[in-house]
Amino acid sequence: MKYVVVLADGMADYPVPELGGRTPLQAAHTPHLDFLARLGQVGMVRTVPEGMPPGSDVANLSVLGYDPRQYYTGRSPLEAVAMGVALGDDDVAFRCNLVTLSDAADYCAKVMVDYSADEISTPEAAALMAEVQQRLGTAELRFHAGISYRHLMVWAGGPLEVELTPPHDISDRPIAAYLPRGARSDTLLGLMISSHEFLPAHPVNQARVGRGLRPANSLWFWGQGKRPSLPLFADKYGVRGSVICAVDLTKGLGICAGLTPVEVPGATGNITTDFRGKARAALSELHRGQDFVYLHVEAPDEAGHRGELETKIRAIEEIDAKVVGELLAGLADFDDFRMMVLPDHPTPLSVRTHTAEEVPFVIYQASRTRASGLERYDEESGRRSGLRVDPGYLLMDRFMGLQQE
Repeated sequence: MKYVVVLADGMADYPVPELGGRTPLQAAHTPHLDFLARLGQVGMVRTVPEGMPPGSDVANLSVLGYDPRQYYTGRSPLEAVAMGVALGDDDVAFRCNLVTLSDAADYCAKVMVDYSADEISTPEAAALMAEVQQRLGTAELRFHAGISYRHLMVWAGGPLEVELTPPHDISDRPIAAYLPRGARSDTLLGLMISSHEFLPAHPVNQARVGRGLRPANSLWFWGQGKRPSLPLFADKYGVRGSVICAVDLTKGLGICAGLTPVEVPGATGNITTDFRGKARAALSELHRGQDFVYLHVEAPDEAGHRGELETKIRAIEEIDAKVVGELLAGLADFDDFRMMVLPDHPTPLSVRTHTAEEVPFVIYQASRTRASGLERYDEESGRRSGLRVDPGYLLMDRFMGLQQE
């Protein structure tokens, strides 16, 4: 038996007036997902426990079979693992975005124009982060370049109790109410203000402005936490597995669970990613002897954060055609397989950030097809099925056959 999970980040949504009250998933052309729904098991799953933040870190922990209430230690430590950044017992990791703030003279009066600085390229960001480390790095504060706008700061003996806000939650809002608060927050705010004093003049940003792109003119901190410790996925489920993704968060979570990370050239974390390349990499992992692959696609989430309706629909259609379709064709080479497709959380276009509602899942097994009575895979079909999995971390048990269906 081979097992594949396709995690379409942020794919679920609310009904959209421009789509006649349909969601992007309902509006998209998804023949392969609909095939799975007609012959598989469709339901709804609560991936975000009540009272916890609806982040991809919490939700992906649930999907992988780990109770977030027991194992969640913060987002940034997972990214540190993926980046190969070792964390000591007293180290606190912080996500460090390169963002675009408005031109207001007073830093605290600025507006969050773009949490991704126009999805700045990784080489450009690396040059900026090198400057940040040179100017702001100390024996206690270390800056590490990641992918695109997503970077890391490690603070030796840093605070966990500080109150921080993800920048993608406050697009187009004044930042004053969302600046760092709490224990030693003055240090973090000082770093943000200092970064804005030199980043706009950096040659990378000057060149970006010249090309009509937004400059990465400030740092923004959030998602702090300490080194995590997870039981190995192989010990829980008795299979060897791999993780395929373009973002450090999911890669780091997979590594912590003992999954082998797989790099795919052209995987970007947005609509330009090599969808088919990810599917082919998953099939290659299974052919080389792995039993399980966790394939994560970020593109629908990015479109949701940016409020881009057409891009979100296109991302869903690309996942259907180039990921699910490619996998279905390739998995026919094996004696039997199970595939599960789901979002980790909704990222509704109308709010441009994550929400905590239940999301639809579909589980299909090649040797155990059965008519579900449903014609499509979408949010409404999930609700109509009557099947609910709550808490969400039990869904993986169901998928792996450890829980009675």
